[in-house]
Amino acid sequence: MHGPERVLPACRKEMIMMKKYRLETERNGFHGVWYPADTDTESAFILMLGDDSEDLMARSGAKWMHRQGCHALTMSPSKKDYGHHEYPLERFEQAIRFLKSKGCEKIGILGASTTGMLALCAASYFEDLTLTIALTPSDFIMEGFYRDNKDGMKERPGDNESSVSYKGKGLPYLPYAYRHPQYWQMIEKESKETGNMTACRNLFDESERLHPLREEEKIKVDKIHGKILFIGAEDDALWDTCRYIRRMKERLNTLPHTCTYEAYCYEHGTHFVFLQSFLDMILPIGTSQLIALMFKAAKQYPKECRKTREDIDLRITQAIKSWKTE
Repeated sequence: MHGPERVLPACRKEMIMMKKYRLETERNGFHGVWYPADTDTESAFILMLGDDSEDLMARSGAKWMHRQGCHALTMSPSKKDYGHHEYPLERFEQAIRFLKSKGCEKIGILGASTTGMLALCAASYFEDLTLTIALTPSDFIMEGFYRDNKDGMKERPGDNESSVSYKGKGLPYLPYAYRHPQYWQMIEKESKETGNMTACRNLFDESERLHPLREEEKIKVDKIHGKILFIGAEDDALWDTCRYIRRMKERLNTLPHTCTYEAYCYEHGTHFVFLQSFLDMILPIGTSQLIALMFKAAKQYPKECRKTREDIDLRITQAIKSWKTE
């Protein structure tokens, strides 16, 4: 349920030819791939896209960042680990050190869906991250989850595990309303009823109803430095990201902070609020048709969804350009 990554097509087989250097947790302190740009730049982005640091989505993200004049460092929990459970924030600390060792003075971070949450969380801990782009994020720490097909279920919640940890301790989280196997059964039920490939908005609403969100579970966006971009769509089928974005705006408007922010909540766009130019790198033809197969709203409002993605493209491109020249 957590993110649209696995529904991207595997039809485009050609490799995106870039220099790449694999980094492993045992040796480097985090799992990822370093994609240095050919241009001389002191700007770099940590990217959490796709299911693996070397998959098509991650590689395309790195290539897109190169076009913006930035180096790219893709990160994921481990090779082909599609879940998120007790992900150590220290790995971002190590990644920042690595980037600084490469001469990167400006470091940004971008995540989408579950990793949109993770990007915000990491930026709230490490002030060296000065441009944070969160697509369809939550404003709270999610409970951890696994994608190991246990008992035939595609996904299941962890056993009292947070999705994120720091200094060996899981951060407080919003517990899911259901346990295994009911958890995945309810997602399948909602997906079928709503006509989406994946839908679990009711699950998250029910989770908050049963467990009203507490302060310790909220992401401390007021601790983030630099600039934040919150981006989501009202018709998101996975969770009510625009409600979460509005809560983060309210938090920033009521608590002391040094960061600036832009928040964009579009009427149409689905959970798949990626930049259009980025998606065109993955699938040059038929992007709208593909997303329409995933989400009912994209089928009903294809032009509006595409317009959203094109606008997001402009917003993020301009934000990176301004950040680089500050």
